[in-house]
Amino acid sequence: MASASLPPLSVIVGDEELLVDRAVAELVAAARTDDPDVDVHDLVPAQVSAVKLVEVTSPSLFGERRVVVLRSAQDLTKEPAGQVTGYVTDPADDVLLVLVHAGGAKGKALLDSALKAGAHRINCAKPTKATERLKFVKDEFSRAKRQIAPDAAQALMDAVGSDLRELAAACTQLVADTEGRVDMAAVARYHSGRAEASGFTVADRTVEGRLPEALEQLRWSLSVGMAPVLINSALASAVRGIAVAAQPPRGMAEAELAKRAKVPPWKLKTLRQQARGWTPQGVAYALRVVAETDALIKGAGRDPAYALERAVIEIATGRARR
Repeated sequence: MASASLPPLSVIVGDEELLVDRAVAELVAAARTDDPDVDVHDLVPAQVSAVKLVEVTSPSLFGERRVVVLRSAQDLTKEPAGQVTGYVTDPADDVLLVLVHAGGAKGKALLDSALKAGAHRINCAKPTKATERLKFVKDEFSRAKRQIAPDAAQALMDAVGSDLRELAAACTQLVADTEGRVDMAAVARYHSGRAEASGFTVADRTVEGRLPEALEQLRWSLSVGMAPVLINSALASAVRGIAVAAQPPRGMAEAELAKRAKVPPWKLKTLRQQARGWTPQGVAYALRVVAETDALIKGAGRDPAYALERAVIEIATGRARR
């Protein structure tokens, strides 16, 4: 089983479940290409004991090949972890051992031992930046020998969100149901409802002063059943972000600024762009509006939809108040 393409020891490092599952599946598929009858043992720490490890990693008397996958290797208890650490220095020729490790400090000694022993490393870290998720979407289409337009890829992300499994499923659907290069029209046919029903889209258009679009998004969101309280919560979050971005404390680090604005660091650029044209008086007024709207939605008013529409109008047109 040991070969240039399929080494006896591999480590999959990262916390993105979809990528980890794919990496495991690809290694198993490669092993089955070499030997369709290969025996696969896919184990979690609760199933791993010293006896079990001896059973699955000892050389076979009959030359049977095996793939042994140890999930969450960082959670192995002391004795099994020590046994695996000893094994990686002299792996059996007919066993492909795959260690799956989350990549943090826990269980790092085991990971380091495997890598020092020459293990093939596969990185499966969770994408944290929008650009990384955008690359993932484009790569999904490339895997299927298809293309997606850059603006369509961004629209798909806006519609589906950041969960990689959902993004992968959406890409698969578009590949199956369309032909040629996927464009904005194709994405809109399948996902416009989800994209437009986002309270954050309403909030973004509002703080940017794009009133007609904000009202259109608001009415659509309400029509598909989005809770008014969630829409106002998104408005409040956007206004608070503007308050931080419009007048950042002098000398504050980017990470601390993002924490104060309650956004990931990559979104600070967007916030700064949205904050242009806002005055301190406009920010203060918008904060009062979302507070009043919250009370109206939660019982002080009779018509939550009217309260939200009024809030969107007041915030979008009040950015430059003096």
